[in-house]
Amino acid sequence: MATQPRAWQRMLSGRRLDLLDPTPVDIEIEDIAHGLAFVARWNGQTMGDFAYSVAEHSLLVEELFGRISPNAPAKWHLAALLHDAPEYVIGDMISPVKAAVGPDYGVLDDRLTAAIHIRFGLPAAIPASVKKQIKKADRISAWMEAIQIAGFSEAEANKFFGKPDRTLIDGLNIRLRPPVEVRNAYTARHETLLTQL
Repeated sequence: MATQPRAWQRMLSGRRLDLLDPTPVDIEIEDIAHGLAFVARWNGQTMGDFAYSVAEHSLLVEELFGRISPNAPAKWHLAALLHDAPEYVIGDMISPVKAAVGPDYGVLDDRLTAAIHIRFGLPAAIPASVKKQIKKADRISAWMEAIQIAGFSEAEANKFFGKPDRTLIDGLNIRLRPPVEVRNAYTARHETLLTQL
């Protein structure tokens, strides 16, 4: 008799996360921060001595979100920080791969996002207006990454990600840090935002 393929992953915290039926009680910020600190953006095709991690990207997106929406409450900053959190178990698929995989990837991502949001006191689905501002910050981050570390010309980055408002990126630079340092920064920012809820 055939057995069902395993659809869960054991986390370093000891939690066992079922990807087909994720529950908030199986989600820990330490697991998210650790996983994201080791997941490379751009499939690792970036300059520097360290991969540019999803954790580092998430910190930048949250900072950009704050510049776009300076009066946003802490809960939406938290949503921005967690916007790619499912990637701690499903990895960072570049857009062409997501397109090839099809709609099932989006379903899996949405299911994990809802469980993560509930775990940290956010609504399962955030308002469309907030999601739009986070997506804007995400695209600006992608533009910065493309120019600074992924070898794109400014014209290419403008074409694929849109030309950002320069005032939103003033003084910001991509940082490449060891995974342990990024993990600690991500966990610390999460803790700060939780205290502000």
